Amino acid sequence: MLERFTKDARAVVVGAVEHAEGAGAGSVGAEHLLLALLDREASRASFALAALGLTERGDAVREALGEARRRAGLSQADAEALAGLGIDVSEIVARVEEVHGVGAMSGDRKDRGRWSGRRSFGRSAKEILEKALRIAVARRDRHVGDEHILLAMTVRPGVPAEVLADHGVTYASVMRVLYGEGEAKAG
Repeated sequence: MLERFTKDARAVVVGAVEHAEGAGAGSVGAEHLLLALLDREASRASFALAALGLTERGDAVREALGEARRRAGLSQADAEALAGLGIDVSEIVARVEEVHGVGAMSGDRKDRGRWSGRRSFGRSAKEILEKALRIAVARRDRHVGDEHILLAMTVRPGVPAEVLADHGVTYASVMRVLYGEGEAKAG
């Protein structure tokens, strides 16, 4: 599948692996793809993110992703659904971190020694990359670009989509910026 990816899309994949390694994560997740997208410059996705004002709020996005990692990857919607069942996720996180340290629920491997071998891609990251391919095919685009990864990220339920939506980046807004009639378009 990666043979159909543009240079920019491949850079996002490589960047996601680097973010996962830097965090000590056992696998590459959707949040690592989002972090890699935020790192990009002079690409179609970076144009869309800048046009939607996300580049100025990159630190807030990183912070929101960090908080989600502390909650073991649960989105705010998941935490609210559990609260409806009487389960206080923030209390669980606080108790676990009290015993095991801050970030204990994140799944990071910092305290488990050096990770050897290649990082595998988790289900969420695989689904985003597959969806990016489907979006490119549906648009009859010849290659999968980083903009397709961004679009796929906005439609797959989970923390990255929720964080993006909280900052005004939705499928509709990205489509409008990239392909919209009478508005700024990425070249």
